[in-house]
Amino acid sequence: MDWSLRKCARAGHVTYAPNEPALRDRLHVATPAGEAWRCLRCGTYVHGEPHGRGPADHAPLVMRGRELRDQLLMRFFAIERVIRGLLIIAAAYGVWRFSANRGSIQRVFEKDIPLLKPLANQVGWDLDHSRIIESIRHVFTLKATTLTWFAIGILAYAVIELVEAVGLWLGKRWGEYFAVVATSFGLPLEIYELTERITAVRIGALVINVGLVLYLLISKRLFGIRGGKEAYEAKRRGESLIEVEQAAVTPHAGAAG
Repeated sequence: MDWSLRKCARAGHVTYAPNEPALRDRLHVATPAGEAWRCLRCGTYVHGEPHGRGPADHAPLVMRGRELRDQLLMRFFAIERVIRGLLIIAAAYGVWRFSANRGSIQRVFEKDIPLLKPLANQVGWDLDHSRIIESIRHVFTLKATTLTWFAIGILAYAVIELVEAVGLWLGKRWGEYFAVVATSFGLPLEIYELTERITAVRIGALVINVGLVLYLLISKRLFGIRGGKEAYEAKRRGESLIEVEQAAVTPHAGAAG
């Protein structure tokens, strides 16, 4: 897939007229239908006035090619974080409602448990010694303030997930750092959960989070890896159409001199 063409088809082309004559000639062509300028993203010639004019080093740095594919991947992670954040908010709300109505819920729970025994016996589930039932009964013994603070803690975690999602969706470098730090702090807990019980959901979550951390560290050159931010920005500029064409005309300019 040509990611640059795909982006231009959705968002439109980006053209620029540099002041430098040699570079200007490489980005411009005269046609019977009028002048046309090369799109800085996909390289296609587009009829009409350029969107901007000025020195080459003032040209907009447009994402193209692999960088656009990376942006789509980051937005996938952002959507995953939003879904997770909303689920955690729902869990926090459930804990808060439970703390406010614990007595009535406990009465219903204890009343309905005997009704489940015939079905549980059919499947070999001993409700009298079930760890799940014991855990639920233990929750009923917790203080209301403990449950409230637990709900606040869950809500704070949801906010972290949503902030992470915003940073990744917008493609901000602070968002990438935030995602690496926040996700790394959660990895030990996810590994511990796997030692207690292995499920497809837990394995999938761990794989996604480890993949995100490694991908961001290596591809975005965070924390000084592979040259850090300067090397990352230099790579971006080096892959821009303006820089590519500038490099193509520089030898000619030197030979002419």
